[in-house]
Amino acid sequence: MNKTILIIGAGGFIGGFIAAEALRRGYDVWAGVRESTSRRYLDDPRLHFAVFDYDDPEAVRATLHDCAPAAGRWDYIIWNLGATKCARFSDFNLINFMYPRTFVELLRSEDMVPERFLYMSSLSAVGPADERGYTPITSATVPDPNTRYGLSKIKTETYLETLPDFPWIIFRPTGVYGPHEQDYLMMVKSIDSGWDFGVGYRRQLLTFIYVEDLVTAMFQALESPATLRRKYIISEDRAYTQAEFRRLVARLLGRKLVVPVRLPLWAVYAASAVAEEIGRARLKASTLNRDKYKIMKQRNWSCDISDARRDFGFAPRFSLEEGMRRTVEAYLEAKAARKAAKGGRR
Repeated sequence: MNKTILIIGAGGFIGGFIAAEALRRGYDVWAGVRESTSRRYLDDPRLHFAVFDYDDPEAVRATLHDCAPAAGRWDYIIWNLGATKCARFSDFNLINFMYPRTFVELLRSEDMVPERFLYMSSLSAVGPADERGYTPITSATVPDPNTRYGLSKIKTETYLETLPDFPWIIFRPTGVYGPHEQDYLMMVKSIDSGWDFGVGYRRQLLTFIYVEDLVTAMFQALESPATLRRKYIISEDRAYTQAEFRRLVARLLGRKLVVPVRLPLWAVYAASAVAEEIGRARLKASTLNRDKYKIMKQRNWSCDISDARRDFGFAPRFSLEEGMRRTVEAYLEAKAARKAAKGGRR
C-alpha cells in the first residue's frame, strides 16, 4: 500500500509544490483546504480533498473521519497553514496557534495520530540574532521573537513540545521564494522598474530557500528515523547582501541600470504604522505593517543548517542564482502573457 499524507494548507504557494512532490513520490495525497481556497495549483486528478472549517472543531472532527484513508489515519501530516499578515492581530493567535492546537488535540482524542506530524514554523519564531558579530542562527539559538507573527509560531512550537507522545517535527525555514510567491515578487517588480529599495544603513545578511528545496527537505525529514521531536532551520547554506541580490536579479531581468535607494529606519517605521492603520480600518491585511518593519529591520538572517545535513542529508540543490532564474522566468512569462492579453482586447 502507498503511504498516505494529509497536507493542511495545500492551496497556498508552498502547498501546491508539496502536493506535487508527494504525488511524484507515489503517496496517496489528501489536500486539506477551506471551502473558499483556490485550487489553481491543485488540479491533478489523483488528489483527494479534505475541506475543513477550522473555526468549528466539531466540523473538523467530522471531516477527519469522513476523509480518513482506509487505515483510519494518515501516515504523515504536514501542517502548512498559517497567516503571515493579518488585519486584526488577534488572528495571528487564532490561525497560527489555536487552529493547529485544536487540530492536534482532535488527532489525539480520535486516535488518528500519524507516524510523523511536520509543523511549518518560521525563522521569525527565533527573533533577532547576533547583529554585531553576525553569528549564524542555529537550532540551539534561544528564541526571543519580537513580532506577533513570530510569537504565534513559537507558541505552537512550545505546545507541541509539551506533548511527550506526539511525533512532531518542526521546520523553521528562512525566506521561501519561487514561482507564484508574492512577497519576493514585489522585490523583483521593483528592480524590473529600475529601483531597489533597502531598509537601514547597517550591513544586512539575507538568506533564502527555493521552494523545491524546502519541499524536498520535508519529505527527507518525514522519511528519516532521526528527526522525531527535533527542530530544523531550513535555508540555503550561505547568506547574501542586498547588493548581491539586486545585482543578480537585475542581470536575470536584463536591467543594466537599477538605482539603489536606502530608506532610513524611522521613515520605514512611520510608513509601516500608517499602512497598518489603513489596513485595520479597511479590515484588510496590509503587506507593510509594524511586524514587517521589524523583519526588514533585522540585520542578521544567516543560518546554520548542520543539524538538517546530519539527520536527513539535507543539501540544497538550488543556489539563489538558479532559483531566481526560474522565478524571474516565470515572472517574465506571466508579464508577457498579460501584455498579450491586454493587446488582444484592444
